[in-house]
Amino acid sequence: MQGDTASQAATLGVAGERPSTGPLVEARKLTKVHPARGGAAALVAVDGIDFRLERGEAFGFLGPNGAGKSSTMRMIACVSPPTSGTLRMLGMDAATDGSAIRARIGVVPQDDSLDAALTVRENLLVYGRYFGLSRATVRERSDKLLDFARLEDKADQRVETLSGGMRRRLTIARSLINDPELLLLDEPTTGLDPQARHVLWERLFQLKSQGVTLILTTHYMDEAEQLCDRLVIMDGGRIVAEGSPRSLIDAHVTREVLELRFADADREKATDVVLALAPGPVCQRVDVLPDRLLVYADDGDDALAVVNAAGLEPLTALVRRASLEDVFLTLTGRSLVE
Repeated sequence: MQGDTASQAATLGVAGERPSTGPLVEARKLTKVHPARGGAAALVAVDGIDFRLERGEAFGFLGPNGAGKSSTMRMIACVSPPTSGTLRMLGMDAATDGSAIRARIGVVPQDDSLDAALTVRENLLVYGRYFGLSRATVRERSDKLLDFARLEDKADQRVETLSGGMRRRLTIARSLINDPELLLLDEPTTGLDPQARHVLWERLFQLKSQGVTLILTTHYMDEAEQLCDRLVIMDGGRIVAEGSPRSLIDAHVTREVLELRFADADREKATDVVLALAPGPVCQRVDVLPDRLLVYADDGDDALAVVNAAGLEPLTALVRRASLEDVFLTLTGRSLVE
């Protein structure tokens, strides 16, 4: 099986197993402060965070807009220097060895920066030349990456004719042209329909199985649960929790969540009644959101029975398993998509 994986990696032309020399990425007290401008005070975007990433992992940064995810990713990509603290990558210092690090990583930005006037293949060829690769090497890798991205039949079409999902796959393929050891993905599936998202997930799973280390930011809880071995939840520039998706859910929320919606005329009274049920033997906690109530319980059906016994008849009642969004709401009082 290991031989098969190595063979696939060699065929694809992306990173396979590499010698382990400690953590691939390690940050200590990493801080980013944007200076005061135009009368506005200085902004602490990243506030002294610590994390480490081992080779072969898929590691995620989760949090709402303004949490510090993108600022952290820009420092990891070596395009924004840390204000203080240390960031070591691939055995080098990001503050002094940025050029050498950038040559060994791939970056998938949140917004595609493809040249729409060029063909799919030309985008790969031009990008490969930025890394000083020979034309023959770029041409060979392009063929393999087009197959990986399922774009071989679109190779000679201009990028402007592609769907959003095809563009994202091309952007990922382009980021692999330099055979990176580490791939950074900033909101990789934002704006894609569910089918395109799942195709992209499949490609990322394939990369991970072939030894490429992934770091991603996302607003999507299901994406983080599907792709990440470990993740950190950020808020206000700080890390508020760290662990595997399952361990975070187990540690911070109940097994199930009951979502209740009430008619506008009944909402205020119903909210008071539901809030009075927690903490209790069945309903452990209640969160009030603008459009619904969340009742945290080990058994959502039992919680609904308690709500009905209190004389309430919600318009809708949904029992679901707890998610990472519930973890974030529990830790910060905010939704991931705020």
